[in-house]
Amino acid sequence: MVIRTEAPDWMTAALAPYERGLSDDAPPLRARLAGGASVRLPLGRWLGPPSPAEERVLDRARGPVLDVGCGPGRHVLALHGRGVPALGVDVSSAAVRLARDRGAPAVEGSVFAALPGRGRWRTALLLDGNVGIGGDPAALLRRVATQLATDGRILVEVDPPGAPTRAELVRLECGGRLGAPFPWAWVGADGLGSVTGELALRETWADGGRWFAELGRG
Repeated sequence: MVIRTEAPDWMTAALAPYERGLSDDAPPLRARLAGGASVRLPLGRWLGPPSPAEERVLDRARGPVLDVGCGPGRHVLALHGRGVPALGVDVSSAAVRLARDRGAPAVEGSVFAALPGRGRWRTALLLDGNVGIGGDPAALLRRVATQLATDGRILVEVDPPGAPTRAELVRLECGGRLGAPFPWAWVGADGLGSVTGELALRETWADGGRWFAELGRG
């Protein structure tokens, strides 16, 4: 099944630097925060294979798996290599094309639009900080929970304990090209309980210098 949601003009403009960054020999991709700070994004990691820490997160995934914000599809591809059925979803047409070219099943669209398999996904992934999608982690987690099976879980990457849970407008930059602003959020490990709603926070852990959590339905 192919699901595609046409991106609004502002989203197309926001994604343009990211999609340029996915091309060969592209300049570094950076995020410019509302306060003026600039953060280099780990595009090389997104384009490479999962790290050992990510592989251990994937050990917890039970198929079928929905990877929200899958990017170039490294987690979907790794799961398929394990024999675990998985599907990626991403708003970037360039990222979805790249994922498919690499052999990772993916659909272009928003997690807030219609998705295949509603109520049948046993695991959803929100790695690489994708809990920040849309700038409202509570709303995002509620939405993802509606896609899960009754025994479903969400595997989330969060910021370290003590990091503030916050939202602001971000602009991406690649090679001097600055994209349109879009909302994003960050959630600290010890602030996750404030955005989980009816989901149960089962565990948080550190691995490879990064922080992860498992949420479940009930």
